[in-house]
Amino acid sequence: MMGMSFEFLLTSMVVILLPGTGVIYTLAVGLGRGFQASIAAAFGCTLGIVPAALASIVGLAAIFHTSAIAFQIVKYMGVAYLLYMAWSILRDGGVLDIDEDTKPITFLKTAVNGTLINVLNPKLSLFFLAFLPQFVDISQPNSTALMFLLVGIFMFLTFVVFVSYGACAALARDYIISKPEIMKWMKRSFAGAFGFLGLKLALVEK
Repeated sequence: MMGMSFEFLLTSMVVILLPGTGVIYTLAVGLGRGFQASIAAAFGCTLGIVPAALASIVGLAAIFHTSAIAFQIVKYMGVAYLLYMAWSILRDGGVLDIDEDTKPITFLKTAVNGTLINVLNPKLSLFFLAFLPQFVDISQPNSTALMFLLVGIFMFLTFVVFVSYGACAALARDYIISKPEIMKWMKRSFAGAFGFLGLKLALVEK
């Protein structure tokens, strides 16, 4: 059991540390709005894991294996949202805009955006569907409870790692925003990253 737990923690950390939409969003918020806002972003991204995890536990994620239409609908909703995030970074008053006259983005909106990024990613449901059974004996009577526990641990690790990413971004914030050219490059880079991830998701097959 200890070996299995260590393997789960190690695998989870590798998955969480890999730069993805949630990491990019949290970094962008940390740079644009500071550490407190990055915590809201990390919380939102972590909360966005819940639907995918629940879907995998109750078996609903299997729909994405059998229904091409369901998968495509969620996929293109995700693509549209990623492209929207790319646009929102580039536009004036976006997540990376630093201006005292700019109306601040609320922590709630920041968290909601982070949640939607993960909710509208059908690959997350498929990931949990493939990921959780590797560490749980489905034949055991407490298998469902164990899966909920593992999801809770995965979400906790996600939140801690994302907050750490946000803290690093916030520490670099003062230096970066004091250099307009660097800030302009960062905005284009983050927008390009979201655009690339949207294109990549659009090309994904079941």
